[in-house]
Amino acid sequence: MEKTTRRNPLAGTVYAETLRGVRCIRLSVLTDETTSPERQREADDLTTAAHNISFGEGDQLREAVDLDVSASKISPFDRPALGGWLARPDDFDALVWWRFDRAIRSMADMHKLAEWAREHMKVLVFAEGIGGGKLVFDFRNPLDPMAELQMTMFAFAAQVEAQSISDRVTGAMAAIRKMPLRWRGGGRPPYGYMPAPMPKEHGGIGWALVPDPDAVKAIERIIRELLEGTTVSAIAVGLNADSIPSPRDHWAVKKEREKGRKTGGAKGSHVVRDVFKWTPAVITRMLRNPTLLGWKMHKGKPVRDAEGNPIMQTETPILTREEFDRIGVVLDSRSIDNKQRKDTDALLLRVIHCDSCGGRMYRDKMSASANQTPVYKCNAHGRGIKCEAAAHIRGDWVDEYVEAEFLRVVGPVQTTHVVEIPGYDPEPELRATVAEFAEHQEQRGRQKSKHAAAEWQRRADALDNRFATLEAAEKVEPQRIVTSTGRTFADEWAEKDTAGRRAMLVEAGVRLDVRRGVRGGWRKLDVRRVDFTMRGELDPAAEALADVVAALESEARGDEPTPGASVRLVEPVRELVAA
Repeated sequence: MEKTTRRNPLAGTVYAETLRGVRCIRLSVLTDETTSPERQREADDLTTAAHNISFGEGDQLREAVDLDVSASKISPFDRPALGGWLARPDDFDALVWWRFDRAIRSMADMHKLAEWAREHMKVLVFAEGIGGGKLVFDFRNPLDPMAELQMTMFAFAAQVEAQSISDRVTGAMAAIRKMPLRWRGGGRPPYGYMPAPMPKEHGGIGWALVPDPDAVKAIERIIRELLEGTTVSAIAVGLNADSIPSPRDHWAVKKEREKGRKTGGAKGSHVVRDVFKWTPAVITRMLRNPTLLGWKMHKGKPVRDAEGNPIMQTETPILTREEFDRIGVVLDSRSIDNKQRKDTDALLLRVIHCDSCGGRMYRDKMSASANQTPVYKCNAHGRGIKCEAAAHIRGDWVDEYVEAEFLRVVGPVQTTHVVEIPGYDPEPELRATVAEFAEHQEQRGRQKSKHAAAEWQRRADALDNRFATLEAAEKVEPQRIVTSTGRTFADEWAEKDTAGRRAMLVEAGVRLDVRRGVRGGWRKLDVRRVDFTMRGELDPAAEALADVVAALESEARGDEPTPGASVRLVEPVRELVAA
């Protein structure tokens, strides 16, 4: 039975025999069983039965369920479900919560909610108020200020309680961070690890972290492909294609929850995703995170002991320091290639340059979109400079020329697989510790109490001790292992797409400088306009190959080669060598 009302036009008070109520449910953490939605519903139903409030039934059920929503951070008006009901005040008469902290945890939110309830003449009910009894705030009579006064008093108590809880939790977490191997429990652990009971030999109290087999398997795959030469972008594509959960979804799968959910969007809005996918940024951030070394991290910095050493969060780190540094070297060497480019079908991107200004030339997008012959143009204006003799040239001509020259010079050369092992260098961690120490020094002298000054000094001494340890550490020289693949550059070129061929040119240090053309009806490339050079690691192999070819040419002609002379391959001889 829904309400029947009588309105007093003088006082503006609305009396209701049966109030249309909205059952309000909020949960900060989805795994919190002590404040489960079922428990909140049960308490709300018992209270409304005694106060003649109806929530409706079936399709007419009035309920606002906000899960994984913090009352300390999100006001009632901004919550997904409750906010919708507050925007439609004519659809109900009362709001019912289990406890005060399910509704608000701040004086500011209380003031807004009470002001809204007074304006719209609503009843606010709490099944279990502070102290255990029911609380009913009736704002239907705008001339009665007692409801707002009482609500203010209880909101103050709720805010004090929330701050007290926050302080206790913050203090407990700070203490746990200083405990070796101790995991705080609750929340999502660093990717690659999962909580397990603390071993008895370490006290047996609380939780520690151990490697997560599923995540470690994904990490090993990523590292293996990275060291084999696969780009980070390609690795991400492969992981997504194989439906391997990203770090953000991995824990949800472990806990049998839904993947995806909302993420940041424009100010005041959210984007909801079905899944969170692997991206190059996610992979790079994960591989550079010192948690793979087993270190405890807080706000992006290592948590250190009194001696300045990083405190470990696990007995079995996923990576050693040497492995971690080796991966960092590989990522650093490829960082320039990680930026996405729209003109990826241009073979000579980062290869072709204007001879006048020395800047890169780019393929003209207008000609490509109009189905015209593509043209490479000097982009001096895009860099904010003036080129005195800006060059442009037909794309197909220079693409064919560079391909022919590259294969002529190194086509028969055997390709190799190179493994870089950086060894161990304490310098990267030393630099990071120096930066951390310098930031700490900026706070010197700002402490107002002896305890704060002593704590500042303890951390300064710890960082100083870490300096001594790192400075005494021996550097292990890197190794470079080169093995032959049994294939030639010509073989590799034939099998690769445009992006792969462009990578070969860039890695080999190929550069094509183009000068401005002269007037005339040219029907092919004027080779006097271009200079092809190669200054990469392939130069020695190319020179050695040229010496061999020169000797073969000389022997075929029956004359002696000039001592110390070297020449580049020419097309007829290339066929001879290849044969």
